[in-house]
Amino acid sequence: MTKTFSRIASLALAALLSASLAGCSAASADTEGGRLAEIKERGVLQVATEPYFAPNEFIDPTKEGDERYVGSDIELAQAIADEIGVELEIVPLEFSAVLASVTSGKYDLAISALAWTPERGERMEMSIGYHFDEESLYTVLVREEDAANYTSIEDLKGKKVVCQSGSLQEQLIKDAMDVSELDELLYVSATTDGYLMVSEGKADACVCASANGELYAEANGGLTILPDAINFPVADEYAGTRVGAPKGETELIEVVNSVIEELNESGQYNEWYDEYAEYAGTLGLD
Repeated sequence: MTKTFSRIASLALAALLSASLAGCSAASADTEGGRLAEIKERGVLQVATEPYFAPNEFIDPTKEGDERYVGSDIELAQAIADEIGVELEIVPLEFSAVLASVTSGKYDLAISALAWTPERGERMEMSIGYHFDEESLYTVLVREEDAANYTSIEDLKGKKVVCQSGSLQEQLIKDAMDVSELDELLYVSATTDGYLMVSEGKADACVCASANGELYAEANGGLTILPDAINFPVADEYAGTRVGAPKGETELIEVVNSVIEELNESGQYNEWYDEYAEYAGTLGLD
C-alpha cells in the first residue's frame, strides 16, 4: 500500500505537536550535577527531531507508536540513551521548534540532521561531527521538464526558490548568491513542503540535501535533483552532522561525543545511513 509522505507529515505533525507540547514540561538544567544527572534521575532521554528528513529521521507508515520513528539519527539517539543507561523518548517537532526547544532547555538533545552554523554554535552546545562526505551534498530539486534550463547557480536568478527556514540550505543559498536577484526566496518549515511546492508549480526550485532530494524525486514522478549543474559549496566548518544540547551542558555533550567517536571509528553510523536510505526507498516515502 502506497502512502503519500508529505500528507502523512502534515496530518501527523499537528497531532504530535499538540501531544508533545502538552505532555512535556520544560526540563530544568539547574538540578545539581546538571542535565546529565537529571536525565539519569528521570530515566528518560528526550530527543527533539523533525521526522520528515529521510534517511536521517522519518516515519515508517507501516509501524505504530514510537516504533514508527526510524532513521540513522534515531539509531544514534538510541545509542546515546543506551550509553547513559536510560530510555529514549522521541519528540517530533517542526524544524524551527526543534532548535528552539533545545536552545530554551525544553528538551535534552536536538538530533535532526543538524549542521553547525555560527548562530547555532552561539546558542547551543554542538557535538563533534559525523557522517562526513568529501563532496558537497547540497543542490536543488526541480521539475524534470525544466532541468535543462539549469546549468549553474546563475540560472536561479529570476526564479522562485524555496528552502527550509533556519536550515543550512538557507545559509548556503545566501552565501552562494545575492538572493535579491531571485524572483523570490520562499520559506517552509519542512523541506518536503518545499518539494511539494516545486511539484505543484508554486516554486521553481527547492534547495536540498542531495540524498534527501533524490529519495523524494525517486518516489514522485516528474522531479529531479541537479548535483552536477548546481552544487552548493560547503565550508569546512559546516561539514558533517551534529547533535545539539542546551548551552552550558558540556557534561552531556561529552557523553554524546564519546558515542559519536565510537560510531565514526567503526563506520556504524554510515552503515545505518545507507541502510535507511535503501529502506526509505522501499517504503516509497516522499
